[in-house]
Amino acid sequence: MFRRISILLGLIFVISLSARAQDRVEVFGGFSFERYGGTPGRNLSGWEVSGNYKITRMVGIVADLDAHYGLASALDARTLNLMVGPQISFPGPISPFVHVLGGLGHIRSGSGGTSFAGAIGGGLDMHLVPQISWRVIEVDDVVTRFFSGTQNNIRLSTGLVFHF
Repeated sequence: MFRRISILLGLIFVISLSARAQDRVEVFGGFSFERYGGTPGRNLSGWEVSGNYKITRMVGIVADLDAHYGLASALDARTLNLMVGPQISFPGPISPFVHVLGGLGHIRSGSGGTSFAGAIGGGLDMHLVPQISWRVIEVDDVVTRFFSGTQNNIRLSTGLVFHF
């Protein structure tokens, strides 16, 4: 089910690229660190990618996918989150943004689990050259509910943003 939703959101994103591509689409990719808030807590490293389709100059819809690795309980353990939601950006040479996201989270650590995932956070993009910005920092509180418990996971990300 998680794979089907990922493919569907990817297709919607690709279609939106061709629909209107005058600086209305931002694609971010980069390194991500997550402090997994389960018991016991763990530090995880991974990646994050997102696409933001701007409805107006300041308001957009974001699709966000991340994966983090490093749970000590299993060599192939990982967490995955796929979330969507609104984002408000304040355009300029230094561009802060805030967003609220909701979707699905999945964990694979011995036994797996899928649950609701939500995030609230924001960050700061800095213009580098035409069509490219550096996401200096993105900070999110990612909330999941695996194994009948609630986890508040702090996610920090940095990377490049491409504007189309």
